[in-house]
Amino acid sequence: MFDVLLAHIQEKVTLSATDVAVLKSFFIPKKLRKRQYVLQEGDVCKYLLFVEKGLLRMYHVDEKGTEHMIQFAWEGWWMADTYSFLSGDVSEYNIDATEDAELLMITLENFEALLLQAPVMERYFRILFQNNIISKEKRLVNTISYSAEEKYTRMAAANPQLLQRIPQNLIASYLGITPETLSRIRKKLMKSK
Repeated sequence: MFDVLLAHIQEKVTLSATDVAVLKSFFIPKKLRKRQYVLQEGDVCKYLLFVEKGLLRMYHVDEKGTEHMIQFAWEGWWMADTYSFLSGDVSEYNIDATEDAELLMITLENFEALLLQAPVMERYFRILFQNNIISKEKRLVNTISYSAEEKYTRMAAANPQLLQRIPQNLIASYLGITPETLSRIRKKLMKSK
């Protein structure tokens, strides 16, 4: 169950056998069925989630009932409402499984203990948090600077395999466009090939 997590960590830092044993002791394995929630708006985000298998989505539902996709996480990705997880305040987001999923979950208390007992993990998470900040800045620039077609082609270039796994209406929501606009863009791009 820890294969993907250990491979992901070892791409960034070197773990000793002791680090691996310590790390495994702090995580809780969890299986989710498609559409099953791991966080609902109004609850506190109690876990930092690592996806071993499957696909998760994080989204906000506005007062009109419209879903706004914030993030997707698939094999080798982390997900949480970071603000709620770190502050203990209630979340404005929902996280559920878009596909059946296998997760490794860690509480804030265990996260802090892990960093103390396996100091190499502090470096690993610093690298992740830096990459996350960069990714969020790029997403902000994409959102305010590019046309709907450019947003879609950039997403397709960055994660082509994901487009096969994520329903079109969720992709449209993530890009901040209507499903109809996404359909027109896809048709136009298919004709130009």
